[in-house]
Amino acid sequence: MAKVSFLTLAAAALFGREAEAFLGGAIANPELRSRAAAFASFPANGGGGLAAASAAASTAASAASAPYFADPVESTSPSDARDNNSNSEKTVLIAGATGYIGRAVVRECVSRGYDTVALVRDAQYVLETEEGRRKYAEPFEGARVMTADVEDAEGLRKLFGDIKEEGAKEGSGSGSGRVVDCVISCLASPLGTKREAEAIDYQATLNCLNAGRDPAVSARHFVLLSAFCVRKPLLELQRQKLRFEAQLTAQTDMTYSIVRPTAFFKSVSGQLEGIQSGAPYVLFGDGAVTRCNPIAEEELAEYMMDCLLPETGRTNKILNVGGPDEPLTNKMLGEMMYKSTNLPPKFVYAPTFIFDYIIDAFQWLADVTGSERWADAAETGRIGKYYAVEDMLTTDPEEMYGKIKMQDHYDRIAARGQDPFTPVRATAVIGKVLEALPAAGAVSLPIGWAALNPDAVGAAVNAYAVAASKSEGAAGAGGGSVLDLTVSLASILGGSQ
Repeated sequence: MAKVSFLTLAAAALFGREAEAFLGGAIANPELRSRAAAFASFPANGGGGLAAASAAASTAASAASAPYFADPVESTSPSDARDNNSNSEKTVLIAGATGYIGRAVVRECVSRGYDTVALVRDAQYVLETEEGRRKYAEPFEGARVMTADVEDAEGLRKLFGDIKEEGAKEGSGSGSGRVVDCVISCLASPLGTKREAEAIDYQATLNCLNAGRDPAVSARHFVLLSAFCVRKPLLELQRQKLRFEAQLTAQTDMTYSIVRPTAFFKSVSGQLEGIQSGAPYVLFGDGAVTRCNPIAEEELAEYMMDCLLPETGRTNKILNVGGPDEPLTNKMLGEMMYKSTNLPPKFVYAPTFIFDYIIDAFQWLADVTGSERWADAAETGRIGKYYAVEDMLTTDPEEMYGKIKMQDHYDRIAARGQDPFTPVRATAVIGKVLEALPAAGAVSLPIGWAALNPDAVGAAVNAYAVAASKSEGAAGAGGGSVLDLTVSLASILGGSQ
């Protein structure tokens, strides 16, 4: 019977972002490469984690030679949405511009002729470094890129004022400077921990709102990229998003549009490279626990930009939006991936209660030690469970938008590769962990019973805890670490079919 090392599982979760530098090198053993791909797999509805940060080297080359974004489709926006002449004197400020959706919003905003200001953490990096230009030159073409610390309320207020004054010096508009027509926030906490969620999803977003409301700026409209999942707020990131939404809807200085997408295509694409390299597709429960209808990033950007147009009727509203697909189960998503890759389906089923043991163990450690790191680990475990068991779906025809379907997306990335902005590392890194640790005498347990044995899951968490206690900062490796540990347990220990 095949065996798997729980210390290996723990290390795969533990090393996180530092693993590549720590381990280095490539995986020579083909069997280990396959096992590494299984470790890197992530449940499609979970998003994030190592799998969402991975891309196969073989597909990265093709991605570099072809644009990632979809081939143009006929726009569903109002016919005057791209009236460049009327838009040219209006300034749109986009916070979170370097993010997955932020990049698409910048591109769409520029295409409509707005004076587009992309707010980034480090404009010099974006504009002057080779890596920055490789990542952002195409989506940011035609935009003004400016450094902004969204956590610095006063600095952000001054920056917004300077942007309008710059327009006045150019003699735009009626002599009072460009109209700051809109502030768009695509900000989101990277990991969703309590500290991050409060700092980014609430406070930094509030800083953007207050800077736009300042009399020196007097922005007219605020578009918020929120999330469909806030309707059932069980997580800290959801509570902080709702906290900001309450601030936005209570003020009267600016009109607003709150956009709550069901899910992004990228969030349900993390396992494609894994199955291309021979790993099975990981399912929780029977594969039909959750349903979703994600929306393409370029069509979500189009929808958000249309919120600036009065004729769309999206002013002062909370707007749920999903893609054009019928309700898709996790298993249906896997079948689509296999169709795109022309490979025979191979599924691994794992029980959802695996999350509970992981969460409870980390929460116990947090309670005993008082450590914020362990509390963060428990919260990121809750995030993983939430997306493994909750629907991200709207079936209201009024809330279904766009023409690009999931199968179109999978066909595209199977041929061109995943988002080229994602680091290529997960499979190689975890494979090196697998290659190195068994020689250190790690204890192994058989597959099969271990997946359903709470003690086995506890052993993995205990190994994680012991290793983390010996490495400064290891416990704070982030949501990807905890979620990857959980999925490692699921993908390696679950029953296959």
